[in-house]
Formats: sequence, C-alpha cells, structure tokens
Amino acid sequence: MKIQRVVSDAKGRSDAVSFNGLAYVVAYDPNAASGIEAQTRNSLQFLDAKLAEVRSNKEALLQATVYLSDMKMKADMDEIWCEWIGASKNWPQRACVGADLGDDVTLIEIVVIAVQKPEAL
Repeated sequence: MKIQRVVSDAKGRSDAVSFNGLAYVVAYDPNAASGIEAQTRNSLQFLDAKLAEVRSNKEALLQATVYLSDMKMKADMDEIWCEWIGASKNWPQRACVGADLGDDVTLIEIVVIAVQKPEAL
C-alpha cells in the first residue's frame, strides 16, 4: 500500500496522511477568524474538505483531539462541534486539551483519525 499525503501550505508538514485504510487529518482555521465560534466553524469546514481529499468524512471518524488555546472557550466550541457532528452514530472518541498553539491568533486545532471509504470498484 502507498502512503498518500496532502501537503500543507505550512513548511514541513501535511494536512492529511492516509495509509492502510486510515486517514490522519489536522484542521485549523486558515482564515484565523475572530472568536472561537468562527474559528471552530472554519476549522470544521477545513476538516470536511481534507477528509474528502483522503476519501473519508465525519461519519467515519474514530478519534478526535481538539486543542484549545483557552479551555474557557470549550462550551462555545462544543456547541458548534455538536451541530456539526450530528447524530450519536457519528460521534468519535474525543478529547479536548488546553494548549499553547504558538501565537495569539490561533484558538483551535483539531486532529482526527478516520476510516477511508473503499476505492470505487
């Protein structure tokens, strides 16, 4: 099997990598919008796009880790996340962690593992 990489605009890393039926994806707000609600929406839109690039989607998520620059924003992020993820049949195992994201602009990063859809026959 071949490793597929979706190379990031950020030097030295990929936004998504897939191998052996699993996809590993990182999402963030490429626009660095103001506020956690906007950054969460933009990050989830980015995540949807990157998952599609590696033949997956939110219904195939196994695990998600949400990194927040300030855990006081968790409730607001959760509201947007729950709207996006939908029914409990889609819920991955998820953790939320407070982290220094390297600047004063980035409020959220999301890292997921998902199952890929089989290649078309």
